[in-house]
Amino acid sequence: MFLTFREQVKSIIDTALRSYEINIDEYDFIPSQHADISSNLSFKLSSILKKNPNEIASSIVDRCTIPNDSYVEKIECEGPYINAFVGTKYLNDTISSIKDNSNSFGGGFFNGRIVLEHTSANPNGPLHVGHIRNSIIGDTLKRILVHAGYDVTTHYYVNDMGRQIAIVSWGLSRFELDHSKKSDHAIADIYIKANSEIEADLEKRKEIDELMQSVEKGDIRTINEFDTAVDHAIKGITETLSLMNIWHDEYVKEALFVRSGSVNDIVSKIKDCGKTFTENGALILNLEEFGFDKNLVIQRSDGTSLYTTRDLAYHSWKGKDSDRMIDVLGADHKLISSQLQRTLKLIKEPEPEIIIFEFVSLPEGSMSTRKGKFITADDLIEKVQEQAYKEVEKRRPNMSKEFKNNVSRMVSIAAIRYDIVKVSPEKSTVFDWKSSLDFEKQGGPYVQYSYARACNILKKARNEGFLIHSGNLDPSLIVEDSEIELIKKMSMLDYYIEKSSIELKPNIIAIYAREIADAFNQFYRFVPVIAEENEQIRINRLILVDSAKTVLFISLEMLGIEAPESM
Repeated sequence: MFLTFREQVKSIIDTALRSYEINIDEYDFIPSQHADISSNLSFKLSSILKKNPNEIASSIVDRCTIPNDSYVEKIECEGPYINAFVGTKYLNDTISSIKDNSNSFGGGFFNGRIVLEHTSANPNGPLHVGHIRNSIIGDTLKRILVHAGYDVTTHYYVNDMGRQIAIVSWGLSRFELDHSKKSDHAIADIYIKANSEIEADLEKRKEIDELMQSVEKGDIRTINEFDTAVDHAIKGITETLSLMNIWHDEYVKEALFVRSGSVNDIVSKIKDCGKTFTENGALILNLEEFGFDKNLVIQRSDGTSLYTTRDLAYHSWKGKDSDRMIDVLGADHKLISSQLQRTLKLIKEPEPEIIIFEFVSLPEGSMSTRKGKFITADDLIEKVQEQAYKEVEKRRPNMSKEFKNNVSRMVSIAAIRYDIVKVSPEKSTVFDWKSSLDFEKQGGPYVQYSYARACNILKKARNEGFLIHSGNLDPSLIVEDSEIELIKKMSMLDYYIEKSSIELKPNIIAIYAREIADAFNQFYRFVPVIAEENEQIRINRLILVDSAKTVLFISLEMLGIEAPESM
């Protein structure tokens, strides 16, 4: 709804600008504290017209004509700023649109095919807390982009032939796998034991090199051994991700691109660009002229490819089947991802959009899979769920154990997902599991509780015989500030989805979800709903509750958080 309002305001302003006989291709309209939408257009025009911005803003407003059927009630200036305000038609149509579109409200305005890669952790052990920020950012962004209208496929790019996998495979031939453990945890044990032996023995390191060469040459036995190791780890990783409501559409193994000849094709293309040289037998791409201090190794001296080479082939492959590629990568990938983009551009292949996220940590400290010093995602989920159960038991002591288990599971995942995604990806964060579970601190459980409150109000209304959908909203009866603010906040869902989709920042939707929960709770705090004696006003307010329930559900769905009807 807000996007339509914005377009109407822009159309009115564009018409007013025609008398100036100048072209302003782009200028911003953004939500403002002083208006429903505001523009600083006069500042742009000031240098062109050689006039004071205040004078220009006043002149533009004087030339504005608002159509009769517009959502725009008035346009005025405040100093150099041009401000526009919505009217009652906008409020009414917002509620009608929520009612008509239900869970698709606020989306469907973009199109195109996107391949989004996220998580892609090495399959040599379980996911740890650092990994799951990648997973949560990627999965949330997928949900937002899908709601916006894109056709999105998510990939987990599986490193199934690198050194770490060779070490796991080597270890499996020497140590017994503990089948009593979750498979990815059992693989981590093997990896840690194998690493310890290999680091102390130069000859064993050579065995690892030989395994990697055998895989690259297509040795079936070695390939199968690598696959066994990888599949064990991926099975456990997939189980962990599913606990957090995260699923990938495809698991793409990098060995595919070696066996298909795609890696050789990429190497040939890179050689043809005329910017490669050899050093100690290795093929290197010179990227110095593009501002890189470090060149990119494309092929080892023994002829084997590197992860980066296979990654280039992978991007070439998925670029043929998508309009856009998006990669979610940790801050330690800044250099290599920039090199990858530059190389793809050099050989005239589509480039991915890269989301670099800073790391999430816990008060407990840093994590290292190689040394076995890490806090797994499984441990974290279990710990948070135990604490969530205590919170639910404290609030709902008379409910069944099944109810408490179910709610604590939903609340714990909400706490983890929300607390991690609420921070912009480029900022580092510390996950505070105690704070994240506080129902009053406006995190994931707070938004869930707001949804459950809406469900409870509507259930109570039905039980008392009130017909929630017995009429349409009467805008003339919407006079309370909290009612108007709630409708306006709900109407802006499409704006925040657009902003999040363009900037590739899922934290924007996390913040919006908290704000819509705030607006709903403020509304419920300041005006009676079921207790309202005037029937039409009561119907109006029940319609608002029902609308808020829908928008809260959509917001939670995009955040990958379940929407409980009772808490």
